[in-house]
Amino acid sequence: MSSIICPKCNYHRQAHDTQQHPDICPRCGIVYSKFIARQLEQNAPEENEVVDDAPETHPPLHQQLIAAFLQVPEKISKEVFYARLGLLIALSVWGFYFISAGVDWEKIGSSFMHNINLPFHEFGHILFVPLGEFMMILGGSLFQVLLPLILTLVFVFKQKDTFAGSITLWWCGQSFIDVSPYIADAEYRALPLVGGGGEESHDWGNLLTMLNALEHTQAVANTSFALGTVIIIVAILWGGWILKSQKKNLVSMYDQP
Repeated sequence: MSSIICPKCNYHRQAHDTQQHPDICPRCGIVYSKFIARQLEQNAPEENEVVDDAPETHPPLHQQLIAAFLQVPEKISKEVFYARLGLLIALSVWGFYFISAGVDWEKIGSSFMHNINLPFHEFGHILFVPLGEFMMILGGSLFQVLLPLILTLVFVFKQKDTFAGSITLWWCGQSFIDVSPYIADAEYRALPLVGGGGEESHDWGNLLTMLNALEHTQAVANTSFALGTVIIIVAILWGGWILKSQKKNLVSMYDQP
């Protein structure tokens, strides 16, 4: 029995089919060679069609991250651009005020930003309750600095608004500075606390005591202040670079469709 199989009807050529031409299917009558040639012709790429068998490649992760943080919109209205410029200048001046003040409770604690940070600080304690006493105490300061950082990532990767990301990053830096006087007070526990709590309610006094690190109070406070300073400077430089790049894409809001 022959092993030839019809490419159209899958008929297995039999020994008794010898009287039929070997290139013709005894069942459906197609010419094997012509049928196969026609199939190959239909599946062949067109003359001008470029067949790209190369696997799709992506840039390295670090390049993707850099591109995400430096992306700018194709168009931006002049009105929005100059409003952003004014905001960045104001935050630059305000940031310099916090940096120049040093770890100073009177200037930092009496600022408008302290009143913004305080509710998130208190909510952080509640949020971290399930993770135990230490994390519950740390949660106030931790959530205070994490929230604006999370918002930065949302603006960059979800909203594709890098300038807004630079503003929330500035807030993150200011939050680190805002926490520093509270840390510096760990040894003395003299600052007024929310709700009139006593010395036993002092977050950083308790944290550093639990860590047996009260002697490092000033170093921890200075580290928090230094981190805040660096983050504020980076945020301002980042926002400035974004605006510089956006300037070439300015359009009037009245010209937009």
